[in-house]
Amino acid sequence: MVPVHKLVDTCAAEFEAYTPYYYSAYEKPFRKLTDGVWKLEVEDEARVSARRKILIVGAGPNRIGQGIEFDYCCVHAAFGLRQDGFETIMVNSNPETVSTDYDTADKLYFEPLTFEDVMNIIDKERPEGVIVQFGGQTSLNLAVPLQKAGAPIIGTSPDSIDRAEDRDRFRRVVEKLGLVQAPNAVAKSAEEALAAVRNMGFPVMVRPSYVLGGRAMEVVYDEESLVRYLSEAVRASPAHPVLIDKFLEGAIEIDVDAISDGRRVVIGGIMEHIEEAGVHSGDSACVLPAFSLVEDQLDEVREQTRWIAEELQVVGLLNIQFAIKSDVLYVLEVNPRASRTVPFVSKAIGVPLAKLAARVMAGKTLEELGFTEEVELQHTAVKCPVFPFSMLPGSEPVLGPEMKSTGEVMGIDVDFGRAFAKAYGAAGHRIPTSGTVFLSVRNDDKRDIIFVARALRDMGFRIVATEGTAGVLRRNGIVAQVVHRAYQDTPNVLDLMDRRQVDLIITTPSGQAPREDQIRIRQAAIENRVTLVTTIPGAMAAVQAIEAVRRGEFSTAAITDYYAGRNPDAGLP
Repeated sequence: MVPVHKLVDTCAAEFEAYTPYYYSAYEKPFRKLTDGVWKLEVEDEARVSARRKILIVGAGPNRIGQGIEFDYCCVHAAFGLRQDGFETIMVNSNPETVSTDYDTADKLYFEPLTFEDVMNIIDKERPEGVIVQFGGQTSLNLAVPLQKAGAPIIGTSPDSIDRAEDRDRFRRVVEKLGLVQAPNAVAKSAEEALAAVRNMGFPVMVRPSYVLGGRAMEVVYDEESLVRYLSEAVRASPAHPVLIDKFLEGAIEIDVDAISDGRRVVIGGIMEHIEEAGVHSGDSACVLPAFSLVEDQLDEVREQTRWIAEELQVVGLLNIQFAIKSDVLYVLEVNPRASRTVPFVSKAIGVPLAKLAARVMAGKTLEELGFTEEVELQHTAVKCPVFPFSMLPGSEPVLGPEMKSTGEVMGIDVDFGRAFAKAYGAAGHRIPTSGTVFLSVRNDDKRDIIFVARALRDMGFRIVATEGTAGVLRRNGIVAQVVHRAYQDTPNVLDLMDRRQVDLIITTPSGQAPREDQIRIRQAAIENRVTLVTTIPGAMAAVQAIEAVRRGEFSTAAITDYYAGRNPDAGLP
């Protein structure tokens, strides 16, 4: 039995199909008499050309943690390589992506993203290069086995990718470069996990290895919670170890996207997360350029990004997640591949990073492509996640290390408040400019909520709060009416929502096991479509958005209007 590929005629035989796509089958060769000689043949409909070819491994099915951002990168890679004269071959299995549209690549194989299926195509097409950087973790997992089978992987080498992904090898990279990493460990049993945490101290972030979107990831604050996690969420074993990291409470998280041609490293964008470290990067709103970091901190981020790119010999895209706490810069994670923020950064700066990266991987230099230095923005871009909570009755709308968002939107304007207001509104949130705000925060957030409440009061909002929060506000000269908790006598906050008497809710979770009334309040907010904020940084950003809306200084413009002065040869995303 041998693999063959069958053609799907995109024109149904009415016209000649210039962009057909293929699917695989296995057939038994049959004997055919040709020129007096019996030969074994199969019916294979693949049209293999003699052109220079690059094969791009796509992202496969979309799911939370890996989706259309990687499809965007695959599409731009195909466009860029075609611009350089290559025949582009796309391998993907998702009919709902742009990469599988008939006019994206020169040739499409609609195949599962397994080693066997991809290798069958490589054996048939004999491409000059194979790109696995743009398909997320799905395609990246194929890098090493494909290379061992002789596939010509281009861009960052699979060994460099493994140096970034393997815990022990990456720790050696960090130590060699003199960088700082939060204490961490790998546990293959519950006993190892407990010993490691006792050594580094609580709180810690725990998660199973090799997951997408932070699934089953959790922040634990005590041994009882850790034991529960290890017995209910995951079962540690030598084959499936648990990853443990010291959790940096209150740290500012930073995302960096960069591109390297192996000689020059250029920063695409340094994004500051609005939510503190601990919220999954896909769920945190982020801002470009960073809005609260000083220039010395940004220079340190740039310098460490270049060190890491040079040490890993990156060719193509690079994403690094940093955290800053007490003026110390920590390296959280390094991904020598495309990231979910590449489309956002590309649109914000007016430079198609994925397209340039593909051309770099195929042999171009950044100097040849006209992208040699970081773009200095004169505007602010905000990425805001979109959540499905209103469609999922009973879901817990609290942000944490496990990714929950199913999309994202972008707002651009001349300052942070206006840009955030645009993004927040586009994500489906109502931005109230007056009315009643309900506040109920955990003890650790009570100091910060004073400044949020004072700003809301000064804008004319009426403030109602639970007893503990109201007491803190009153002691600081802020009038706050006490309302009962959800489980107490009426009138309570649920009654106010039912009567449409609450316009904004700010409530932060209390530890790992939030009380039942907190869950009921958040679920009722979703059901009644009341604007809900569950983090203090999110509340501070919301206040700036409200101020911007109240000033009414909004204007609309085409995204290209923000790119004045950009290099026209780079092409817009």
